[in-house]
Amino acid sequence: MSDTAHRVAWTKQRRVGTTMLKIYTMEAILLVIVVVLVVFAPGFATLGNFFNVLRTVSMLGIIAFGMTAVIIAGEIDLSVGAAVALAGCVVAWFSGALSPRIGSVAAVALGVLVAMAIGFLTGVFTGSMRRWFNVPTFITTLALFTALRGAANLITGGFPLTDLPDWFGFLGAGDLVGVPFPVYVFLTVFVLMHVLMKFTSFGRAVYAVGGNAEAARLSGIDVFFVKTMTLAITGVLTAVTGTLIASQIGSGTGNTATGMELDVIAATIIGGTSLFGGKGRVWGTLLGVLLLGCITNGMTLLDVSEYWQYVVRGAIILGAVLLNQVLESAGR
Repeated sequence: MSDTAHRVAWTKQRRVGTTMLKIYTMEAILLVIVVVLVVFAPGFATLGNFFNVLRTVSMLGIIAFGMTAVIIAGEIDLSVGAAVALAGCVVAWFSGALSPRIGSVAAVALGVLVAMAIGFLTGVFTGSMRRWFNVPTFITTLALFTALRGAANLITGGFPLTDLPDWFGFLGAGDLVGVPFPVYVFLTVFVLMHVLMKFTSFGRAVYAVGGNAEAARLSGIDVFFVKTMTLAITGVLTAVTGTLIASQIGSGTGNTATGMELDVIAATIIGGTSLFGGKGRVWGTLLGVLLLGCITNGMTLLDVSEYWQYVVRGAIILGAVLLNQVLESAGR
């Protein structure tokens, strides 16, 4: 083979390698971090700790998958943490108020349905404010961030509602065939959102709206309907997480999930979803959630100060945004 042929072959291989690195950057980073933690963090590589990480990230990831669609559509939702607290309080209130009359199963099921309906309607409200009054979702959900937390505390009177049946604890803290039950919910939501975003006309519409709303409108897509539905779906998912967390801690309380909205957005951004809309993957969000969970767990095992953990997580978010910008620029 001539020198020219060697150079051509080498150039092709380098381009392929660069392309693969761009595509699988998050996978590579997650693998490196896991290897480092296996070596340096005592107890990280145990099966019990693995399931502990999965149980923890499940609560976060369920909402993050919905948030991925919201951000791809060019919007954002800052109210998810408060919505989680409200959902848990609603379920606990229905359990305590109606269990003596209709039984614990029916009472809890009714509470979950009402919590989901509230989440759905909250998303519709946010989308409607965007459609009819052009209020940015940042502003509406910032208002809901306070209002929903206040509603949760009104329901509880400022005290945890603990009148929940014993079996309810299985949903958030129980295991099924050795695997934490929330993990099954987490994986189910992942599959559903992955299929929705990648293989349906609605998913394609979300990307179109986030990429260029005016072009999407001219092609016949109801832009605000698409945005509203992503917000409504995320609202329903907050009710799912709220139910699981209420089950895990054994109560509904207005202080639950404080700051969760920031972790949800962080995991989504780390996974490669662009805050400018139009770009992102549910698979990437899965990796972002796992990355955030592994790092938090690893720092805890290494006895890193909680304050330093916040610093590290902030650096990771900034680093992820910068990395995505660099890779995007390199791809042009």
